[in-house]
Amino acid sequence: MAAEAPHAEIGWAAPPFALSGTDGRTHTLAELAGPRGTVVAFICNHCPYVKAILPRLVRDARELRAFGVHVVGINANDPAAYPEDSFERMVEIAPTLGFPYLHDETQQVARAYGAVCTPDFFGFDAQLRLRYRGRLDASRKEAAPEGTPRELFEAMKLVALTGRAPEEQHPCIGCSIKWRDEG
Repeated sequence: MAAEAPHAEIGWAAPPFALSGTDGRTHTLAELAGPRGTVVAFICNHCPYVKAILPRLVRDARELRAFGVHVVGINANDPAAYPEDSFERMVEIAPTLGFPYLHDETQQVARAYGAVCTPDFFGFDAQLRLRYRGRLDASRKEAAPEGTPRELFEAMKLVALTGRAPEEQHPCIGCSIKWRDEG
C-alpha cells in the first residue's frame, strides 16, 4: 500500500541509534554522521518506489560526500512478512549502494524518526537537526525523466553550505513500512 510521509517540523534532533550493518558491525549515528550533514534514508529491497530511485540515490550519496554530507540507509521492514527484505538479502545488495546499509530489526529507530514509507528521507545539518524531510525527486514507481530536479541533493547541498534547506519540500511517497504484527 502506498503511503505519503507527513509534513515534519523542521529543527528536531536526530534520535541516536546503534544498528547492525551489512558489513557485520554495529554502527551508531554519531559515527556515521557527516561533518556538514547526514541523510537517514529508510529504504528496503523489495519496494518498487525504492527500486525506481536507487540508482539516483547511489549517485547523489556519492556526490554529496564532496560537500561533507553522508548518507545511511536503514531497512525496518518485517522480514517475516517480506523475505526479500531479510538481512541476508540486504547483505547481497549492499555492495551496490556505496553507503552503510543498516537493519532496524526492532523497528524502534523507524518509529523514533516517524518514518512511514520506503523511501523516506530525513536530512540533518551538522548538528543533527532536521532541515529536510522530502523526496529524492519526482519519481514514483518509475524513475522520473532525465533532467528532473534533484530535490534531496540540492536541499542537502544547501544544508551543507548554509545550514538551511529550501522552504518548499515535497513529501516522500512509497510503500508503507511493513510493521511487525504486534497483536
